[in-house]
Amino acid sequence: MSCKALLKHVGRTNEEVALLVAIVMVSQRPEDNKQKYTALNLFPQFPCCQTGLREMKFKLPTKEMEKLEYDAAMTGGAYDFNRGTISLTRKLLSSPKKITLVRHGLSTWNEESRIQNTGSSNLSVLTEAGVKQAERCRNALANIYFDQCFSSPISRAKSTAEVIWQGREEPLVFLDSLKEAHLFFLEGMKNHLEAVDARREYPKEYITWREDPAKFHVNGVYPLRRIWATASEAWREILHTPGEHFLVVTHKSILRALICTALGLGPERFRAIDINNGGITVFKFNTRGEAMLQSLNMTAHMYSNHIYLN
Repeated sequence: MSCKALLKHVGRTNEEVALLVAIVMVSQRPEDNKQKYTALNLFPQFPCCQTGLREMKFKLPTKEMEKLEYDAAMTGGAYDFNRGTISLTRKLLSSPKKITLVRHGLSTWNEESRIQNTGSSNLSVLTEAGVKQAERCRNALANIYFDQCFSSPISRAKSTAEVIWQGREEPLVFLDSLKEAHLFFLEGMKNHLEAVDARREYPKEYITWREDPAKFHVNGVYPLRRIWATASEAWREILHTPGEHFLVVTHKSILRALICTALGLGPERFRAIDINNGGITVFKFNTRGEAMLQSLNMTAHMYSNHIYLN
């Protein structure tokens, strides 16, 4: 909110103005728990700010809400949206949602450029560099309130989630629908164009997986079709959970499927999106379960002490 807009509140007490500033500084949706979590630390000297943020009895007047929407439009920020894509839930949600997706840190098989899937849960683990990446994610997200953290139960994602979620009160929730794709006999093979073993043993299947993955199949089973269905299931599980902001820690292939299904894209777009180890992606959902991509594969925190605020 602009200084001119704040001057309109000179008739109010300093504590009320502080509360207003705290709310607006954090976000354009003062009813969200994540804003309360951060704003509680902005003006601790004002009891009204503390009480008001917890109970949210202080509401922005209509004119100020209209001004907020106008400011958001002028700065390119989307205050709200309609008909973002198709609904992922097929029924109304209790409130808008925000989902922060994180890919696990560097694993031993990432380092060796091997194909990972559901069967490699105990074979591919976080490297020392991967643990440090998870710690960077934790530091970058430390000021953000999350109602819950969902994670794949597979080791490399589970370990990453445990590092990021350290110090939070709510227990981690592990979902089978967040497991990596199952690629059958390709698991463990080198995943690059010079991969001699895969190209020699399964030349047709390997080339299909590399160049046209949506058509890759084994005995009539199409892994990407399966993971697209699994991603839809994961979205429903997460979005119907009570709360407004969730953290999700999982794997590259399922992340690609989550992103594509949210945007209404099919398996043929699998390789159109890339996610780095420790990369952070953020979606907003309206109450109809329609998605808006807010940010994709953010990695500033991997190379600096960057901290995300909301």
